[in-house]
Amino acid sequence: MAVTGMATTTPAGARTEDLWSELIAAKGTLAGAYGTPDGAHGVPCFACRVPAAATTEHHHDLRLGKLGRRLDPATRLGVHTALKALADADLDERPQGAGRAVTGRFAVVAGTAFGASTTVEAPERGTFFVPMAMHNALAATISLAAGFTGPSMAVSAACATGAVAVGEGARLIRDGLADIVVAGGAELLTVKSLAGIGASGALSGRHHEPLRSARPFDADRDGTVASEGSAFVVLESLEHAARRGAREYGRISGYATNCDAHHLTSPSPGGEGAAECMRAALADAGIDVADVSHVNAHATSTPLGDAAEAQAITAVFGPRQVPVTANKGVTGHMIAASGTVEVITSLLSLAHGVVPPTANTVRVDDGMEIDLVLGWPRELVAGPVLSNSFGFGGHNAALLIAPTPRPREGS
Repeated sequence: MAVTGMATTTPAGARTEDLWSELIAAKGTLAGAYGTPDGAHGVPCFACRVPAAATTEHHHDLRLGKLGRRLDPATRLGVHTALKALADADLDERPQGAGRAVTGRFAVVAGTAFGASTTVEAPERGTFFVPMAMHNALAATISLAAGFTGPSMAVSAACATGAVAVGEGARLIRDGLADIVVAGGAELLTVKSLAGIGASGALSGRHHEPLRSARPFDADRDGTVASEGSAFVVLESLEHAARRGAREYGRISGYATNCDAHHLTSPSPGGEGAAECMRAALADAGIDVADVSHVNAHATSTPLGDAAEAQAITAVFGPRQVPVTANKGVTGHMIAASGTVEVITSLLSLAHGVVPPTANTVRVDDGMEIDLVLGWPRELVAGPVLSNSFGFGGHNAALLIAPTPRPREGS
């Protein structure tokens, strides 16, 4: 199925163009960082923030009325980004609005990892606490704002949520249950959620150099940098896209998801679950490992996670056989939004014909036999991109993003 719209709201900017510029320049985006005070909840830590305006825009959106002012900030961020994606797909001028259903089979698949943390942690709980705090609030509100009466699914697979949302949206189209799906994820952090991640030991401790703290696959990596953001894509059946003359960014050609069933926070030894997930996605797409142009890695900069993913990539492709890049040195780890952001990054790589370099990594860990793109962008050989996402609980997801086939001469 085709990707006909996309939008991001990230610490690297509120437009996909801004995100791409920062990735190509391999620049960190921790200028908006904030930290918990030393000793707050036991763990001092810092994170990438999205601009405050991103969580307050569309308060007065006519499609939502008063509801727009009552949404949790994370929901508001996700709805805002999903509507941007629909506008990018040239679907924003349809007769949309709460109570005004559009014609056609349109669906939503959206998720968060932490849910409506701001609402849940508020000291007072008012009349709208339940509809604001429920985990399906994001998917439900996007459906309401767009007038989509098809399936409206909430997914939560920790850090793999964004990728699972895209994959399950693609399945809805493949199974003939929808013509168009808006899919993605959103995440905002609170002091408590950030401190909780820190208490798990997953965060970098480089408070003295936050711009260089996230170091994917680096020998000196010490943890991830938590981040906020939202990203959505519009998926469309090839037939529906062709009928309306829609622009294609690329196609989702394969998807797989599985579970390590090993540990709540640690990957399976040797990355076995991740490797099996990659193989299943390749099989779903019907392509060979040699056809893959590069891998967009999950790579959160944690010692165990990066090591397992490197082993998994080597197990599937062979030692240093495919270019690998990782985005989180620039964006931080946007939790539920990361997988969708990396799908969009993969689409942008196909459009521009280059693989972005991996920011902050100085020396790849000696035990990793991967061809990590470093220093400057690398020219991309035409072919599909494999995008990995892994999450706490052992959740794995892999997506194959393929370029749109060029028309044959004379056709």
